[in-house]
Amino acid sequence: MTTEEEKTTTPAPAAVAPAAAAPAKRGVAGRLSWGLADQAVSSMTNFAVGIYVARELGVTAFGVFSLAWLTYGVVLNVARGLATDPLMVRFSGVPEAPWRAATARSTGAALGVGTALGAVCLLVGLGLGGRVGPAFAGLGVALPALLLQDSWRFAFFAAGAGRKAFANDLTQGVALVPAMLVAARVGSVAAFVLAWGASAAVAAGYGFVQSGLRPRVSQARGWLREQRDLGYRYLVENVSLSGASQLRAYGLGAIAGVGAVGAVRGAELLLGPFLALLMGLSLVTVAEAARVLRQAPQRLGRFCLQLGGGQAVAALLWGAALLLMPDRAGELVLGDVWHSASALILPATLGVAGAGLGSGAAAGLRALAAARRSLRCQLFASACYLGGGLGGAALAGTAGSAWGVAAATVSGSAVWWLQLRAALREHRHDPEVPEVPEMRTS
Repeated sequence: MTTEEEKTTTPAPAAVAPAAAAPAKRGVAGRLSWGLADQAVSSMTNFAVGIYVARELGVTAFGVFSLAWLTYGVVLNVARGLATDPLMVRFSGVPEAPWRAATARSTGAALGVGTALGAVCLLVGLGLGGRVGPAFAGLGVALPALLLQDSWRFAFFAAGAGRKAFANDLTQGVALVPAMLVAARVGSVAAFVLAWGASAAVAAGYGFVQSGLRPRVSQARGWLREQRDLGYRYLVENVSLSGASQLRAYGLGAIAGVGAVGAVRGAELLLGPFLALLMGLSLVTVAEAARVLRQAPQRLGRFCLQLGGGQAVAALLWGAALLLMPDRAGELVLGDVWHSASALILPATLGVAGAGLGSGAAAGLRALAAARRSLRCQLFASACYLGGGLGGAALAGTAGSAWGVAAATVSGSAVWWLQLRAALREHRHDPEVPEVPEMRTS
């Protein structure tokens, strides 16, 4: 490593640094852009599936489909925590050989998780019968393909090849069109679930062509064992986050009525485009933070602050635009839900801004592989989210729940940043911190 004295006595590197900085910044911007483009395709695909199923099958059948969809969300969080989150942390920006070996094992783990939990869903569906049973049986069949396709996305982003993730999601979207038309002829929830899975199978197969890698299911157990210091903590993180959101919705309905849940959901829909932006960035931020850590560790804290601060400011600007939206425009978007949802825009915006600010610190903790600290933060944030949402509802109904969640999110963000500060201090002063591999410069 170059010392301060060497930096002052050798001016050549300083003269070259500005020229090298511009391509590096363009590289970051390009990877972030591909993350946003990929998330846009993924979000539009999911939105199209929901709308098409709702229009074709009606409210009751769409409710059954939604149960399968929510179950998929939980399983997806499990697979990401065990398989792809450790891949993003430890193999982003590394040379091709270790990335290929890790990706084969990580995708094998995702496929293994999908097969195991898919078998559970299949058995549960066959046992349930009725309206719900066939949907869960279909989900069991579809889960291996769904989770494998998602794992390719994360693997490509870890390699800095966001365009491949975008192409993969686009392939699924194209394959979904004929699959949904066939499902519409059948006219059952299970047919739509299977069509969704079939399109994922096409994209998962294309991921094999793109990468030239075969998922190593036989090595999945070894991957889980080697990554257990991260994987199991990330599993708890992911499930606690989605679980707190679901419990808050159920509790709010019980305390303030189903209409309160609809109002909160309406406010979330108004913030939907910005939430999609956050999700798109989240595909790239951990990988980018890991690259910063490998190239210039002293810049990681500043990078995370710029990342989180930028997202928070963007959320506030979006919320300000929503507050200025005329009632006529709001009614055009949400109909009768607008009047109850519009009263929640301010606390919902503050909550999203707090989440955006905290996500910068979360990316830094994951890049540092500080899984114990990030788990502690996530459990605290989830508990605050649930307590604030339900406690606020008990005290002041729907508005109280929204403000309680906003306060909880901001408090959680503060804890994320305190933990990142401590982790950065440890990384600077702990002589036993392992060396990270240098990035390829080709």
